[in-house]
Amino acid sequence: MAKENKSFVKEITPQSEDFSRWYLDVIQKADWMDYAPVRGCIVFKPDAYEIWERCQQELDREFKRTGHRNAYFPLFIPESFFEKEKEHVEGFNPELPWVTEAGGDILEERLAVRPTSETMFGHMYAQWIQSYRDLPVLLNQWANVVRWEKRTLPFLRTSEFLWQEGHTAHATEQEARAETMQMLEIYANFVESYLAIPVIRGQKTPSEKFAGAVDTYSLESLMKDGKALQTATSHYLGQNFAKGFEIQYLDKDNQRKYVYTTSWGITTRLLGAIVMVHGDDRGLIIPPKVAPTQVVVIPIGPAKAREMVVPAAEQVVTSLQSASVRVKMDARDDVSPGWKFNEYEMRGIPIRIEIGPRDLESGHAVLVRRDTGEKLSVPLAQVTETVTQLLATIQSDMFKAAKERMQEHSYVADDLAALVNYIQNERGLVLAGWCGAEACERAVKDACSATSRNIPFDPPARPERCVTCGKPATYAVWFAKAY
Repeated sequence: MAKENKSFVKEITPQSEDFSRWYLDVIQKADWMDYAPVRGCIVFKPDAYEIWERCQQELDREFKRTGHRNAYFPLFIPESFFEKEKEHVEGFNPELPWVTEAGGDILEERLAVRPTSETMFGHMYAQWIQSYRDLPVLLNQWANVVRWEKRTLPFLRTSEFLWQEGHTAHATEQEARAETMQMLEIYANFVESYLAIPVIRGQKTPSEKFAGAVDTYSLESLMKDGKALQTATSHYLGQNFAKGFEIQYLDKDNQRKYVYTTSWGITTRLLGAIVMVHGDDRGLIIPPKVAPTQVVVIPIGPAKAREMVVPAAEQVVTSLQSASVRVKMDARDDVSPGWKFNEYEMRGIPIRIEIGPRDLESGHAVLVRRDTGEKLSVPLAQVTETVTQLLATIQSDMFKAAKERMQEHSYVADDLAALVNYIQNERGLVLAGWCGAEACERAVKDACSATSRNIPFDPPARPERCVTCGKPATYAVWFAKAY
């Protein structure tokens, strides 16, 4: 059995040897994805897509609770729309795929395949919004978008990906800014409580903000290889798109005014974040709240014992199902229990339950935690109660472990030499002072390939000097290498 286990685990490259290779090994061995015949595109297989569905379901509830409604806008966007907001088109132009011919005819106007939908929403809002009575408009759409990336990585950066994009219009700047921050907080609560991934809330620097936004706010998380990943963004667009698309309304005094707009979104890169924050050398570790299967029950023992063991295992499954636990049983007799243990560990199922002849004799079952490997012997009559409590404990413990890891790999640098040393040798997030000059921000990137992640709302320290020029610091900024 030990030989079989060793052979199985060898199929996954250790994180310490090659983190990128480990990541690709895990998502393929766990049957999350396959490569599509189109460059930069992937197929989401059922386990991965079900996690995305659970993300959708929870966020959709929050969106609707806060007054938003879902709609769907066209995939194709006329080229002229992008010309109405110059900064926006300049930001997206390198990634835009264009449709130039259809039905054998050359189109009069090129159509972009949706990279994001601010322009399409802007065009429609200009037609729909006439009076202050029409405001606010709170819409969201679940959709796919296309950005022709030069370098791709499954889930994290692909030519086509899935996301949601909220687009709202408001009568005042105050309302729009409140919306922007409300959505960032909804994202933060979701990522931390459902995905067990700690986040840093903050504002993007001007050079890193969304093309066309006045202000961009982000959530930043730390992966196990020391790189940062932006897990969500929320944008205050001011009146940029309103003026570009003539979105105006008559106020209560019969004065014509421009609206204030926002946009906000999360993408399927959250799936990659789950892998890179929680996974280990044995494969995935999936937070219980989003796990497609929370518990796998495995009957063990010789063939002659199956008549007793399998029915007992089925009773456990039935009991767990009645408690709304997502559970499956693997009673196959053509593969060994050891192979099954490795298979389900690699797939990241939070709890494994083993039931054999000796367990039945003692009236117990063995519960094994995927996150820690801890084994618990539990009376059969208490399995369901124990499992429901344990799933909550695992969810909490996974977040705590990720939070501690992020804190352990967060540093404060007083000068550029210290920042470069942390980035190159310690790997992680580095907090540093910044005077606000783009040249100083760019100098950090030139020195060590680290970029500003965000200006945190609540920094753990407030450096007094700019890390590059030494002038008084206006901001505390997190820097890191990032995906």
